[in-house]
Amino acid sequence: MTTHLIRGACPHDCPDTCALLTTVENGVAIKVQGNPDHPQTDGVLCTKVSRYTERTYHPERILTPLKRVGKKGEGRFEAVSWDDALNDIAARLKAISARNPLAIVPYSYAGTMGLVQGEGMAARFLNRLGGSHLHRSICAEAGGKAMEYTLGAKVGMKVEHYAQAKLIIIWGSNSIGSNLHFWRYAQIAKRNGAKLICIDPRKTETADKCHEHIALLPGTDAALALAVMHELIVNDWLDHDYIQQYTLGWDALKARALQWSPERAAEVCGISVAQIKSLAFDYGQSFVNNTPAAIRLNYGVQRVKGGGNAVRAVACLPALIGAWRHAGGGMLLSGSGSYAIQKAVIERTDLAKGKPTRTINMATIGDDLLREASTDFGPKIEALLVYNSNPVAIAPNSTQVVKGFAREDLFTVVLEHFQTDTADYADYILPATTQMEHWDIHRSYGHTDVLLNRPAIAPVGQSKHNTQIFRELAKRMGFEDACFDDDDETLCRQAFGDTINFDELLAKGFVTMPIADAPFAHGNFPSPSGKCEFVSERLEQQGLDGLPDHVPNHEVLGSSKQYPLAMISPPARNFLNSSFVNVKSLRDIEGEPIVEIHETDALARGIQSGDVVDVFNARGHYQSKAVISNRARPGVVNGLGVWWRKLGLNHTNVNEVTSQLLTDIGQGPVFYDCLVEVKRCAAS
Repeated sequence: MTTHLIRGACPHDCPDTCALLTTVENGVAIKVQGNPDHPQTDGVLCTKVSRYTERTYHPERILTPLKRVGKKGEGRFEAVSWDDALNDIAARLKAISARNPLAIVPYSYAGTMGLVQGEGMAARFLNRLGGSHLHRSICAEAGGKAMEYTLGAKVGMKVEHYAQAKLIIIWGSNSIGSNLHFWRYAQIAKRNGAKLICIDPRKTETADKCHEHIALLPGTDAALALAVMHELIVNDWLDHDYIQQYTLGWDALKARALQWSPERAAEVCGISVAQIKSLAFDYGQSFVNNTPAAIRLNYGVQRVKGGGNAVRAVACLPALIGAWRHAGGGMLLSGSGSYAIQKAVIERTDLAKGKPTRTINMATIGDDLLREASTDFGPKIEALLVYNSNPVAIAPNSTQVVKGFAREDLFTVVLEHFQTDTADYADYILPATTQMEHWDIHRSYGHTDVLLNRPAIAPVGQSKHNTQIFRELAKRMGFEDACFDDDDETLCRQAFGDTINFDELLAKGFVTMPIADAPFAHGNFPSPSGKCEFVSERLEQQGLDGLPDHVPNHEVLGSSKQYPLAMISPPARNFLNSSFVNVKSLRDIEGEPIVEIHETDALARGIQSGDVVDVFNARGHYQSKAVISNRARPGVVNGLGVWWRKLGLNHTNVNEVTSQLLTDIGQGPVFYDCLVEVKRCAAS
């Protein structure tokens, strides 16, 4: 018996980006565990990834190319050879490209966060082809752009320094489920006397473990942040020196914040004046007592119309009390801007130069697939190349998305591990490798290490790396550029160039970026001014408000008699977006799709726990089991997702009711800006 231990990295959309150790016996992966030598992972994995062998060797995994033989959506396919599949795909793409390559659109996101199996070779292919660009907005764009307009980039404090904080505000994050290793540091701080406050419309598992929970209404975070500023100002809990030296636009922000009394914000947020004043007091006393205060902000905050403004408002807070002076102070949404990725090199952006361009927003794919050619829109979308994503399940307003994917004249190729909702609508399904079977390199958005993933096992069945699939398509398309000959290890080396020691990465599996413990203690923000920009000139140049403000939701609670409940759709704890939904052991833990509803809202509708309910609005409806729970606040229901549609109670999921409307900044989706009604199904 031959046993090997292979270093790798978790590829999934989580800030932790764990270092993995895979035990391989006679070529078979038998166990996955966290690497104890990696300080951020510390030998611990989430439940999902600890069962990665179950996913890799899943009996329903697609292991041969498949060609559609039934109607779109029926899920009927037959096995074909790689040569037959790739030859036909290339021929179809050539014909479309001859008319207009912009009619070919990629659709991808974070099924893998790796830079190589993500957009590395795929981007080279699409840039050379001259296809449409994709605005990958579906998760983090509003918040990411907001950070750029405030701090200059997606940067923040080091996650390990939360252990030093004396006050931690966990804002819009169920960290126990979605940021496990941050939670470890928060627990250290708690044991050392830190106060933990959770701000979230839902009483999450994280809120249960915090000293206080502020259950504000969805989409009102900016109002709360501005009211905290109001109290900092009127009580003079301000670091005037830091504000004067390292911020831009203080007088304007001060005037804006003074408009937001706790009384005004309490009415907007649906919370008490006392909660707002208490939060501001705790934050202000951090300055008075010169103790570190840290905010852990997550992306749920920005999934509403005013999401960009909300992130901007929260991102202004640390500068007001000089929290950045402390290693254990400041905030973190994402640290992904700390990495010097050689994007132009790995994606060969130069291949697209001189070609006509168009960008499709992945959040509006439902409508865009149904649009005809026009001067404004460009050519009708004729082909979709889907990889690392499951848009039929995860894109908003599923009714429209399904209509678009069901077009018989739409040529769709899906690179996948399983027959997902999206794969059901493919013309070809191409079997892709999992993380255990290929090279990749990763950054993190929750810590500041680069991680390398080595293949632990040979590709299972006939599966191929994403990179290899696009290489072989490139050859069949007649692309002779040398860059299509780069192998995956070469791509890994190109991703960061000389900014990291690749030999060290090969030896250890991870490299820590050289970032100061308190990087913004003396300003030096990566913004145009080098300061925290309360007022953004770049936003003003776009005709937008340069100051953060509360921007009401598209669908404000109380604005509709027909749909009187707000709905948010946070992830189920044992799924990651739509990944892992088909892993039986994890699905068994989740049970079935549920919607949490407060007892007052349930009583008014004659709903009891366990009832099958219909959640609906003008866009659509889906069915779920009702759970009467204090995790839901009055007026707000929590539709935990995202289940595959085919595994839903009526073969739909929560995105039947979400909209394709966009955020104020960044054109991101507004999944948590959604009004619905809930009724008990007659059959329940």
